[in-house]
Amino acid sequence: MTASAEPRSISSVLVVDDDERVLAAYKRTFTGTGRTVHTANDSPGARTLASERQFDLAVIDLRLRLTADGLSSGLELVEHLRTSYPEIGIALVSGYLSVTTTVAAVRAGADVVLFKPVTCEEILRHFEAPEQPMGEPTDDTPTLAQAEWEHVNRVLADCKGNISMAARRLGIYRSSLQRRLRRPPA
Repeated sequence: MTASAEPRSISSVLVVDDDERVLAAYKRTFTGTGRTVHTANDSPGARTLASERQFDLAVIDLRLRLTADGLSSGLELVEHLRTSYPEIGIALVSGYLSVTTTVAAVRAGADVVLFKPVTCEEILRHFEAPEQPMGEPTDDTPTLAQAEWEHVNRVLADCKGNISMAARRLGIYRSSLQRRLRRPPA
């Protein structure tokens, strides 16, 4: 999903994820494509880096480590970056996306919302060479598994993350819901 079909030149990247292995992989791959990469494992670290340097692209995980100031959502960071640095390209990535989360991310200012795992090349393609102009039809019909995943996550979001309540609303056992949440759609 791309908010703008205008190609951008990406030379500096900020990657924010609380998993050090993911950060190392992104840094290695983006650096291999000739880009300058800086990483942060939480929202305050990302804010500090963004205030010190100018970035063309920020790749932000949806779920970040809870910090002392209570910041843990990638959505809050997306909103801050969009407000403070309107020219930066923002890609929100997560293995826990739903329609509700995607809409919230776009409203917060994300240009692109992508499922993990996602390659650096795929992220860059959305910014440097958009696939098609806005308004053209796509063949991205979700599979039944994706539609179910989105519904389950929407119900979970409606229940404010309470797994027991969401399981009751879905009419399934709590353990069944936990299993479904551990395996994203194929």
